[in-house]
Amino acid sequence: MNDIFYVMLRRLRHPLITLIVIYSLATLGFVMIPGQDDQGNVWHMDFFHAIYFVSFMGSTIGFGEIPYAFTSAQRAWTLVSIYGTVIAWLYSIGSLLALFQEPMFGRMLRRRAFAKEVRNFNEPFYLICGYGITGSAIISKLCNRGIRSVVIDIKQERIDELEVDGLVLRVPGLCADASLPEILDDAGLQHPSCIGVLALTNDDNVNLSISIASKLLAPNRLVVSRTESEVNARNLASFGTDYIVDPFKDYAEYLSLAAHAPYTHLVYDWLVNPYHRPLSSAYKKTSGRWIICGLGRFGKALYREFAKHDVELILLDDDPGQLKGYSNTVIGLGTEAETLEIAGIREAVGIVAGTDNDADNLSIIMTAKELNPKLVTVVRQNLSTNMLVYKNSKADFIMEPGKIIANRILAKLKTPLLPVFIEQMQLQDDVWSHTLLNRMSSIASDKELDSWSITVSPVTTPAIMTISAEGAEVKLSSLMKDPRHRRDQLPCFPLMFRRNGDLKLLPGELTVLQEGDEILFCGLAEASNQMSWSINNYNILFYLQTGEEPSHNLLAKLLKRI
Repeated sequence: MNDIFYVMLRRLRHPLITLIVIYSLATLGFVMIPGQDDQGNVWHMDFFHAIYFVSFMGSTIGFGEIPYAFTSAQRAWTLVSIYGTVIAWLYSIGSLLALFQEPMFGRMLRRRAFAKEVRNFNEPFYLICGYGITGSAIISKLCNRGIRSVVIDIKQERIDELEVDGLVLRVPGLCADASLPEILDDAGLQHPSCIGVLALTNDDNVNLSISIASKLLAPNRLVVSRTESEVNARNLASFGTDYIVDPFKDYAEYLSLAAHAPYTHLVYDWLVNPYHRPLSSAYKKTSGRWIICGLGRFGKALYREFAKHDVELILLDDDPGQLKGYSNTVIGLGTEAETLEIAGIREAVGIVAGTDNDADNLSIIMTAKELNPKLVTVVRQNLSTNMLVYKNSKADFIMEPGKIIANRILAKLKTPLLPVFIEQMQLQDDVWSHTLLNRMSSIASDKELDSWSITVSPVTTPAIMTISAEGAEVKLSSLMKDPRHRRDQLPCFPLMFRRNGDLKLLPGELTVLQEGDEILFCGLAEASNQMSWSINNYNILFYLQTGEEPSHNLLAKLLKRI
């Protein structure tokens, strides 16, 4: 960051030259003007005494005339020097203050302080580009889990929000263009403690630039990117972006489950969304005719997903060009009752208001509800500022791109096993999902359901490895016992078990654990904290296995082996 010193020297060039010239002239004058010693002889001040006197006189301290009383000529020169140096100092200090007040110089100082703080990190952190709805939700969750983050955003007001959001951990933020590689480098892209980079801006081109720079500067770093363009999604995938989130495609898959597999949909909702819908909401009738209003990117994504499951669809759009090539179409936006009547709103089971205009979407929902109060309503929210009116719209589903992306990414960051389980779960029938949902409900009720995974290894589960090395079997059931009271069960259960690439959903609790096994759990967050004690502390796991305290003396260990 030598550019700061370069800017300071360049901006203060004239004040510094002025100071040097005035001090040099003042010093030279005292050397050349003859004085008088205490004997009355002519005396010339040397350079040392001249520099010394000008130095304290120039700062208006004034220690007196040295080493002898001045002559009238010397005193006259002193007056000239005093006013000259004071004016030079005022000019220099004013220039320095003006430099510090310049927005550009302030940004440079903040960037330097930001880069220094990130360099001093000695614990894992995520680099997050974009502090909008998505970024703020992810950072809040990461902070609650004790994981550090670093933020870059192009808008200063968002960085200001970061400072006052009351996060439990300090999160450094910088207002800058995240598409610039040098900014990413200052933010810790190549830092050894950086876990991954999340490109979450609203600009697909910026996200693409961030992903490319990340893969070039740190090829092994996890890169997650959001996109709202199919072309951009293919581009991101072409150079190895680890996880690509398309809110329209993801929400279309999510909503499609509600239409053909309501219980599977609710299981997904409980695992991914922190504020999941109640169990009773799965009993709504969702099979039948659906009306999609607005055939833009969102509407087309919904059409593709619904069509996979032979859902009857009616498509509405006020642009005839958008409807070309589709069947069962009606020209119109859906804000008028007449258009909805033509689409068969009274026989429909669901309607999607998916235009890019919030006022139109709310109007569609309100009109449709008047014509058919039993409709399942889905509404797309485009602007976060309209959150209050959307909450009061009483729509069954509100499509918020920011929260969708945040939930998807958090599911991925929490444990890579969760997306694998969701994929396998969708291959099961809805009866299987109903059984699983009842089990989840018995654990969590209306509380937030959490998920986590463990991998059996000497580093992550030392207690399991130690007991296994002693010849004892560690079963899955031992991990789900309460470390405080072994007869009590923790509020959790295993969702999936993976060994050597083989997957098993809802594994039995008597499964014997081996090194390399991966287990995905779901339950309350408190169970995850208690389980971490069991897998890391030998004494606790021994107690859970046997109900006894371990013996640490050599004789007891030998007798035990006999």
